Amino acid sequence: MGGQACAVATGPGAGAAARDQAAVAGIRTVLTTQTAAWNRGDIPGFMQGYWKSDSLVFIGRRGPTYGWQQTLDNYRKGYPDAATMGQLDFSGLRISLLAPNAAQVVGRWHLARPSAGDVQGHFLLVMRQVGGQWVVAADHTNSE
Repeated sequence: MGGQACAVATGPGAGAAARDQAAVAGIRTVLTTQTAAWNRGDIPGFMQGYWKSDSLVFIGRRGPTYGWQQTLDNYRKGYPDAATMGQLDFSGLRISLLAPNAAQVVGRWHLARPSAGDVQGHFLLVMRQVGGQWVVAADHTNSE
């Protein structure tokens, strides 16, 4: 992910603009932290960016999965070793705030896997701020 431009707003909307900038920065931090964990082969660390709730929903090629633990278990089954996990990269991120504590993120993912073959696709995340932290509450990911 490239550098970010930062504008400081003044006037009546300055508080909202600053809050929005902080939200976007917080969301980017979650995604950067997840990428780093994945690239270390740390699926539990990657999962820290997800809402630790039975209400979490992940939609992939096999349909919806509900709950944090089931999502973790599915990741562990689908990516049993570092070679299968590869190196994750997100690009083309578009973050849209829906409310002060909710956002959607659209982007592209790519796994560089020299021995297992590269895979890539797109995703749509719904993120919520829970307990002051941004987390993924819903993840719809596809592969090409």
